Amino acid sequence: MNRALRLTLTGMLLFGALLTHALAQEFDWQRFSGSTVTVLMPEHPVLDGIQAVLGQFEADTGITVRITSMAEDLYFDRMELALRAREGVADVYFLPMDSTAFTQWANGLIHPLTPFLEDPSMTAPDYDFADFPAGFVSATQYPPGDADQQDYGIPASVETYILFYNQDHVDEYLGGQVPATMDELIEAAQRISEESGGRVAGAVMRGIRSHTIMDTVTGLVINVTGPDAVDLPHNVWFDGDWTNPRVTDPEIVEGLWHYAGMMTGGPLNIQALDWPEAALLFQQGLAAFFIDASLFGPGFEDEDDSVIAGRVGYSVLPPAEAGAESYTGHWLWGYGIPANARSPEAAWYFVQYISHQDTAATIGAYHGGATRLSTWSDEAYTGELNPEYVATVEETMRTSATTAVFREGWSEYAIAIVDAIQAMFEGEAPEQAAARAQETILRLVGAGQ
Repeated sequence: MNRALRLTLTGMLLFGALLTHALAQEFDWQRFSGSTVTVLMPEHPVLDGIQAVLGQFEADTGITVRITSMAEDLYFDRMELALRAREGVADVYFLPMDSTAFTQWANGLIHPLTPFLEDPSMTAPDYDFADFPAGFVSATQYPPGDADQQDYGIPASVETYILFYNQDHVDEYLGGQVPATMDELIEAAQRISEESGGRVAGAVMRGIRSHTIMDTVTGLVINVTGPDAVDLPHNVWFDGDWTNPRVTDPEIVEGLWHYAGMMTGGPLNIQALDWPEAALLFQQGLAAFFIDASLFGPGFEDEDDSVIAGRVGYSVLPPAEAGAESYTGHWLWGYGIPANARSPEAAWYFVQYISHQDTAATIGAYHGGATRLSTWSDEAYTGELNPEYVATVEETMRTSATTAVFREGWSEYAIAIVDAIQAMFEGEAPEQAAARAQETILRLVGAGQ
């Protein structure tokens, strides 16, 4: 065989090998046809959206999906049992993107997604990961701030912390004017409660003593400090090191007082209210203002359940000072794959399908917390929602920072901060209440908690 022919054959073989390799790298939605994926979910509007596209997913992929759902108050215990089971009982689960997910990562319970995202045979070429805001993605990457961090979750729904108001009560008691600053809002809430003789609560908030209120609290604090103060993994609560809590920072004290001040405009039992009770009071037309997660919005517009449908106003948080910028915080649910998943590859196909931009509008319309930027300009999504709600949440998505604190045992620190809010509500000077919380956290740090 002469040299020219040998080179030609060698070139053909090399081209064939490259072509075979290229074809092997092509993404194929049917690659895991015949597999079964088990999904663990709380009862959440996102689940309703998933159910709406589930049949099409199974047809497009050949993957069978089994969903196990339960009430949210049962979900977290079941989730932990599933993650720690010797043999995997879930392939995908609804992942709270906060210290819960961080703790699960630290204990090796979550499957990394970066290898899938970087593999063109595992991730569709039109899966636009950059369409998730950077602030959302930062809550899915561990270890925070590390050069070798990987993604461990895909954002599923976002809640930003906004102001809801009852337009009828604002018209009757405030001449139709929504207060322009947080101090004015607190004063207005107190006045409405007094002038109505208790018939209308000026405000309803989550008033219970629980670390679960901290996301809303952090949103109000960020409204004072600005998002630049958020330094992951410490958020606004520590100054660059876990041994340096900054609860006594004047801006943080002001944000804590804003939360306590809103409680002073609430009903007599406000310290017993968690989100279901607070939201229900607002939904029944019994409160003028409500600061909480944006995800409540679609439910307030449901004419079958809400007496205030069509009469709800939506606004960013009033700034701390007149003319200042409004800021807030956000919290995410995500989709995660357990480290012990039986079918992690097929699970990833499910996760990317339901978080793909082609399905985001359909699923997002069920919960109003779409995580992709492009979805907020998609008529299939925005056309199902109140225009003022859409504009408000879209604005907050650009001015919010994550409320997550990536530390095991964060709930113990959070309770000290919540106790400061409770003390302020009961009349203690804000600076004094914050100082006691600072001392408690320093003591916990010293004890190694």
